[in-house]
Amino acid sequence: MRLLILLTIVLQLFETAAADPPQGSDQTANSTDIRTLPAKTLNDHFPFKVPDDGGAWHARSETLRRRILVATGLWPMPTKTPLQAKVYGKTERDGFSIEKVHFQSLPGHYVTGLLFRPTAKFETPRPGVLCPHGHGGRMQSHSDAELASQISQGAEHFEESGRTPKIARCVQLARMGCVSFIFDMLGYEDSVQVSYKAAHRHQDPRPEEAKPTRDGWIFYSPEADHRCQSIMGLQTWNAIRSLDFLESLPDVNGEKLAVTGGSGGGTQSILLGAIDNRVKVSFPNGMVSTAMQGGCYCENCNLLRIDTGNVELAALFAPRPQAMTSADDWTRDMMSDGYPELRWLYAMIGNENDVYCRPMLHFKHNYNYVTRATMYQWMNRHLELGLDDPVIEQDFKLLTESEAAVWDDDYPAPAQTDIEHERSVCRWWDTESSKILARHLPKDPDSFLDFRKVFGGAWEIIFDQGIPSQTQSTLRNAETRQSLSISEVLIRCKERSTELPVLVLEKTNNDRSGNVIWTTQKGAGSAFEENGDPSEKLKSLLAKNLRVFLPDLMGQGQWAGQSGKVSGQRLTNDKRSYSAFTYGYNRTLAAERCSDLLTVIAAASRDEQDELPILLLGDQGSAAWSVPAAAIAGSQVDQAILVTNGFRYEQIRDFKDPNFVPGAVKYGDIPALIALRAPHSTVVIGEDATIPLVQETYQAVESATQLMVADSLRLESLMIP
Repeated sequence: MRLLILLTIVLQLFETAAADPPQGSDQTANSTDIRTLPAKTLNDHFPFKVPDDGGAWHARSETLRRRILVATGLWPMPTKTPLQAKVYGKTERDGFSIEKVHFQSLPGHYVTGLLFRPTAKFETPRPGVLCPHGHGGRMQSHSDAELASQISQGAEHFEESGRTPKIARCVQLARMGCVSFIFDMLGYEDSVQVSYKAAHRHQDPRPEEAKPTRDGWIFYSPEADHRCQSIMGLQTWNAIRSLDFLESLPDVNGEKLAVTGGSGGGTQSILLGAIDNRVKVSFPNGMVSTAMQGGCYCENCNLLRIDTGNVELAALFAPRPQAMTSADDWTRDMMSDGYPELRWLYAMIGNENDVYCRPMLHFKHNYNYVTRATMYQWMNRHLELGLDDPVIEQDFKLLTESEAAVWDDDYPAPAQTDIEHERSVCRWWDTESSKILARHLPKDPDSFLDFRKVFGGAWEIIFDQGIPSQTQSTLRNAETRQSLSISEVLIRCKERSTELPVLVLEKTNNDRSGNVIWTTQKGAGSAFEENGDPSEKLKSLLAKNLRVFLPDLMGQGQWAGQSGKVSGQRLTNDKRSYSAFTYGYNRTLAAERCSDLLTVIAAASRDEQDELPILLLGDQGSAAWSVPAAAIAGSQVDQAILVTNGFRYEQIRDFKDPNFVPGAVKYGDIPALIALRAPHSTVVIGEDATIPLVQETYQAVESATQLMVADSLRLESLMIP
C-alpha cells in the first residue's frame, strides 16, 4: 500500500510537469530538438558536407548507393530478363543515321527511343552516350516565338535544328563519332503503357478501377509504398536496361559509356551514374543543386533524400569525370554552394579537374546550344574522341513525324496500357523481389550473415539510425521519497540534434538488478492507470529492483506537450497525395521513435558502472518502433520483450498513419526484424505459437533457446530476478 501511495504521488508530479505545456508541438519552450522545425520539402536547402578523408567518404558512399537502390526498389537488383530489342526503320542524314528502337526492360514493359549513329567512317567500336531527355519529351519542339526568343538571346543558333534541342544533342554526338540513344520517359512520346498523368501529374486520388485487387495494385498505393515501388524506381530500371541495350550493340565500346540528360533527365543521369559503374563520363545538367531537388512525381520516391541531396548523390560519380552548368534557376548558387564541395571531394579522392560546373546565369533553366557546346567539349576530352576543340554544333533538317515515331504498322503499340499495365509491372516487381530475397533467408550461421547483409542492409536504410555514440543526460528534477528515487531527465543525442524527456524510477535499496526501458504507444503515461494509480506492470518491475526508464518519444506526452496524445507526424504542406513528397526527405515517425529508443538504450548503457543487464519492453502498440530498435540494438539489449499483438506494417493503409514505414513489407515486415535480432534473447508476445522465419533463423544460428513466442503469458515471469 505504501508503494501504491508513493507511486500515485509520482504520477501527480509527472502530470503536473506536463499540465501546462508550451503551445505547438515543442517539448519545451526552449527545445533544441531539430524535429520541432517544419518538415523538410524538396524546396529546402540540401548542403553537401564533404567527409574528412577518403576512408570516411568510401563508407558514406557505400551507404548512399544502398539508399538509392532500396529507395528505388532495386535492392537487391532484379533479374535482367532478355531485352528482345528491335532496331529498325533506318533513315540516313548528313553525318548521322536514325533508327527506331524498342525493347522490354521487364517482361511486357517496353522502352522506346531513337538510336543515332555516325555515318562517317570512324574506327569501331565507338563510345556510347545515353541521353535521358527530361520533361517535355524527346521531341519537345519550340514554337516560332520561343525559338525566335532563344536565338535572340544566343541560346540557340539554328532555326531548324534549334527547334528540337533534345534531338540536336543526339545528332551532334553521332556526328562526333558516338552512338547515342535517347529513350522515352514514362508517359512521353511512344512510352504509352503508363499514362503521362500517372507518371508526372498524379494529383487526385486514382480512379475507382485502380483499387487493389487480387490481381495486384498500382503505383502510389499503400501496397506499392510498402514495397518501394515507384515511377522513379521504374524509370531508374529503364535507364539501367537502356545502358544494357547500348552496351550490347556491336559498334559500341562498353568501356566508353557516358550519360547526359537535362532537367528530369539530369535527375536520371545522377542516379544512373551513382549506381552503375559502367558509366565512365557524365554530364547531368540542370539538377545538381543544393536547392530544389526535383518537383515531379517521377523525381521523388520514399527514403531517397533523407539527410542527403542531389549534390551529394552526384558526388557518388567521383572520381569519374563529371560536368554540369549553373543557370538562372535552382542551380544559381552552385558556384558557391555545391561546386566547391565537389571540387574538394574530387581533389581528395581523384583529380579536381575531373569535375566542372560552368556558370551561365544569363540563361534560364536549359540544355541549350551553349550548354550543349560545354557538354561536347567534355565528351570530346574524356571519351578521347580526338576532335578539334571547340566542337561546333551544325544544323540539320528536322525529323519527320514518321521518322521519329517508334510504333508503326510493322510494330504496333502494345495493347496493355494504364491501370492494367501498372498492375502487371507491380506484380512482376513484387514476384521478382520475393524470389530473389528468398535466396537470402538464413539456413545456417554463414547464410545468416548474408541475411543480415541483404535484409538488414535494407532495414538500416529504412530506419536509418544505430546506437548513438554520444548522449548527454540532464537532470531536470529529482526527489527521493521513502524508498523510491524519482528523476526527470532530458536525454540529448548530439549526433542527431534530438532530445527527449524520460522519467526514471527505482528503489533506493542499492540492490538494482538491471534496467528496463519501457515504451508504449502513449509514452510514459502508460505506466499509470487513468485514476493515477501505477499499473501492475510498473509495480512488478520496481518490486524486482529494476530501474525503470519511461521515455516520451517523439510526439508523445511531454515531448508533444500533451500527455498521452499520439502525434508527432511532420507532414509537408505539399497537397499532392503522394507519400514521397514527405518521406523522401524526412524520416517516418516510427523511424524517429525507434531512434529515440536507441538513444535511451545508449544513455542507460553508459550510465552503468557495474554492467547490469538492459531489458527493452516494447508494449501496448509500440511494435512499429520497438521491434526495429531491438533488432538494431542487438547485444546492447540483453533481453527484448516485444508485445506485437499480431501487428504488421502491411496493415497500414495511409502514409499519414503514425506507423507507416515504406519498404517494410518487401523486406519481411515484423518477422524479419525479429529474426534480425538473433541470436540475442527475445520474447515475442501476442503471436500465434509459431512465426516460421523467426524460429528458423534462431535455429539456423543455434540459439533456439534464446527465443520464446507465445500468444500471451505473464510478463513478470520473464524478467531478470
